Amino acid sequence: MKNLDAVLAHVDDQLDASLERLFDLLRIDSISTDPEYATECRKAADWLVDALNGIGFDAARRDTPGHPMVVAHTNGQGRHMLFYGHYDVQPVDPLNLWDRPPFDPVLEETPNGTVIRARGASDDKGQLMTFVEACRAWHAVHGNLPNISILFEGEEESGSPSLIPFLKENADELRADIAMVCDTGMWDGDTPTISTMLRGLVAEEFSINGANKDLHSGMFGGLAANPIHIMSTVLAGLHDASGRVTLPGFYDDVPDISPEMKTQWTELGFDSEEFLGDVGLSVPAGEAAYTPLEQLWSRPTAEVNGIWGGYTGAGFKTVLPSQAHSKISFRLVGKQDPAKIIESFRAYVTSQLPADCTATFHDKGGAPATVLPTDAPEFGLARAALSDEWPNPAAFVGCGGSIPIVGYFQDILDMNSLMIGFARDDDQIHSPNEKYDLRSFHKGIRSWARVLAALS
Repeated sequence: MKNLDAVLAHVDDQLDASLERLFDLLRIDSISTDPEYATECRKAADWLVDALNGIGFDAARRDTPGHPMVVAHTNGQGRHMLFYGHYDVQPVDPLNLWDRPPFDPVLEETPNGTVIRARGASDDKGQLMTFVEACRAWHAVHGNLPNISILFEGEEESGSPSLIPFLKENADELRADIAMVCDTGMWDGDTPTISTMLRGLVAEEFSINGANKDLHSGMFGGLAANPIHIMSTVLAGLHDASGRVTLPGFYDDVPDISPEMKTQWTELGFDSEEFLGDVGLSVPAGEAAYTPLEQLWSRPTAEVNGIWGGYTGAGFKTVLPSQAHSKISFRLVGKQDPAKIIESFRAYVTSQLPADCTATFHDKGGAPATVLPTDAPEFGLARAALSDEWPNPAAFVGCGGSIPIVGYFQDILDMNSLMIGFARDDDQIHSPNEKYDLRSFHKGIRSWARVLAALS
């Protein structure tokens, strides 16, 4: 504990220098989706390589068909940890909505405290630098580092086209006992979290086809099948009055959360009325038998994302359309199989069609949910370490969306991930005037130092 105290003291003493290094990285406009910024992406990768080589890593830029990866290793002992982050950032458009140049970082005083204002401050340069700076402090105090590998990618904001091939080609080098992913956030300003479940996703676009051409509604209305009417009936039948999805077998592989997890989530004090109020709603619309957080994190969904057909232009056209179209997505949990869900959905749609109508389907892909083992030792150790740093105990939480890298680590490298980050909901990632709380940066560095001490 004495050595940890020395590391934490070093973090505090060197905060200004840590901030200046972060600012140097933030000044690099590493926008991955725009080919004009390819040189800047390489510049950011090289900057990180130099920074890591200066604190005890053996780091190198690994070129790919797209933007480079940064890979680094130490010769430390003990549990092998792989840390992942990304150095690329989103475009800054619309530029006129920024209060200052997006790649000119600054500390700014706000009613809620001091923030770091710049593109990438939260997503993900500020986050990954909390770990780099924790390693810097550890190296300064100990003269060495634990058994750490690092993988920084430069295409996360543009779909990660090079990531899967790179993981497969370098699996033996990158495989570790546990991965650590920093691209997540806090529950609130005083409550750190470890995300332990991610919903999967499967998407489908489909059409219902009736007559061989659009029809005059006066000549054919009431006699000919209307694909929009049929589509509306099909979509409405996906849920019952309690909000449950009606597809046969849909819930076969859906587990209930443990009583311990449910207690943790209850203690978070989630206010669904306030959460929905921010978007002009008030009443939860999911499965009535489950709490709002369960609906968001641990229950599957079927959502209609778009529907169209017939005449939708200006004015009015009394047409009876020959086709209706819809896009639908399912969020998956537990061990739900995307292929099984699509099969059940297609069978359901087909069963609802009149004899002279057909359906065509277009698979948009999918991925299963990710569930991480909270009973594994690393999860308890990391939770205790975070709880020692922040005012409130760390919580195991779910995530309604998906973080693909976590699934790739499971499937390709056969390892679980600790998803620990210090972003806030109001960081405005992907939007103008992105920020990262100075407190998140400072205590994030201290938090990673504690996690390293606990896991190493």
